[in-house]
Formats: sequence, C-alpha cells, structure tokens
Amino acid sequence: MTTGRTDTYFVCATPRTGSSLLLGLMESTGVAGRPQAYFRAPDEELWAERWGLDRGAQGRVDYADFVRAALTAGRSENGVFGAKLMWGTLDEVVEKLAGVHPDLAGRDTALLERAFGRTRFVYLHRDDILAQAVSWLRAEQTGTWYIGGHGEIGGGAAGGGSPRFDAAGIDRWIRTIREHNAAWQAWFAATGIRPHTVRYEDLAADPAAVVRGILDFLGLALPEGRGVRAWHRRQADGLNAAWMERYRAMYRGDGHLDGPLEAPGDQD
Repeated sequence: MTTGRTDTYFVCATPRTGSSLLLGLMESTGVAGRPQAYFRAPDEELWAERWGLDRGAQGRVDYADFVRAALTAGRSENGVFGAKLMWGTLDEVVEKLAGVHPDLAGRDTALLERAFGRTRFVYLHRDDILAQAVSWLRAEQTGTWYIGGHGEIGGGAAGGGSPRFDAAGIDRWIRTIREHNAAWQAWFAATGIRPHTVRYEDLAADPAAVVRGILDFLGLALPEGRGVRAWHRRQADGLNAAWMERYRAMYRGDGHLDGPLEAPGDQD
C-alpha cells in the first residue's frame, strides 16, 4: 500500500479507454470522491451553471472559484477528490492555474498540488488501439459517449448522425491515440511522476480487482460490506467488430498497423 492517504487523484487517459466506467466504479466505493471530467474546457460553462457560480464584470467565472466548486462537488465524505484528465485538458488546467498562482507558473505538479493537495495519478490506457479508434470514431459520429452514467454533464444521449465506416477516420484516431499516449508518458517522465497504470483490458475483465488496486495505491480501503457498482453499460457490438475486420482486411500485410489488435468489449 502507498504510504499516506491521497487528497486528490486524477485519472489520466485518452477517449474510449473505459474512463467513464472507471470513474463510476470509483465513486461507488464511497471513499474515492465523485470523479467527473470537471475540467474539460467545453463543459466548464455547464458545470459553472450547475453550481450557480457568480460571473465577473466580463461574464467570466473566476478560475479559483471554479476549482473550489469542483472540489466541493467532487469530494466524498472523507475529503478525497477525484477527476478525469484527457491529454489536451492537462495543459488547459495548468495554464489556468498559473493565472491563479503565478509564482508557480511552469511547474505543473506544484500548481496541481497547490490547488488540489496531495495528488496522485492513475494512467488508463488500452492495448488494442484499433478497437479504441473504432469506438472513438463511432462516438464522434453518433454523439453517444456512454450508456447509463451518473451525474455527467453530457455525452449520454445520441446527438449526432448514424455510424458509418470511415477508414481515414480510423487512421486519424489511431495516430491521435498514439500521440496522446506518448505525450502522457513523456509528461510523467519529465515530472518524475510514477502513476498507477491500468489497462482497459484488465478493467473490462475484472473491474472490482482494478478498483481495489487503485484504492490501495491511493492509501484507501473499501469499507466493509461495500461492493463496487458499475453505472455504465457496454456499448460495443457487432458493428464495432465488423469495422475492425474490414479495416484489417484493407491494411493487412502492408505494415500499416502494429501492436495487439484483439480486445474485449468496449465500455466508456
């Protein structure tokens, strides 16, 4: 077990790695906060409205007030706070925190700890990036990012079009996933952070075991008699599998793909 309890943890991920599933599982423990994607820039106005935050003379919410409201919303009764950060979100958060704490500008981890206290990181990734890219493409097309849910701002209702196979789109998301995974790894190395790493494939196979491992890393214990509950349901179906096979057939043998290609079902 990691020495000392955590004040805050961030689930660091890329889309379609089961991050929403994991956040719900962590909240269900009752001791790991109420984690959400509080800091995704397109959603900040919606969170601010939900929390009833005051706006300044220019109609903007003070970022220090926003962080305080997020902490209030995202803490469990024991004071632990959790949130999700995608790669692009991290830069936005530290840039805004630097405006609040200019003496720490350029020092990412110091800024995060000034704002959030003792902070640890969980790195969630997916071995099968083809399955991830197919899932990402389909979510972008349909506007449905999860089924079920528990308090999210948006993404749970279809707001787009019909899913359609798009090899170029799959290519684009494969490249993006690889770039973002590499960026997370480079940031961890540059800051000296040693995150607790979770594979999507393990999360899908045994969610309770993954949650117990994270709690141990955070210095937390699942309360006696408390179970781990999933609020999100599987989205992947035969269409995902058919798109993957069609994509493989198009690129088979030319070295376009590398790494493992098989994955269990998709939950995010």
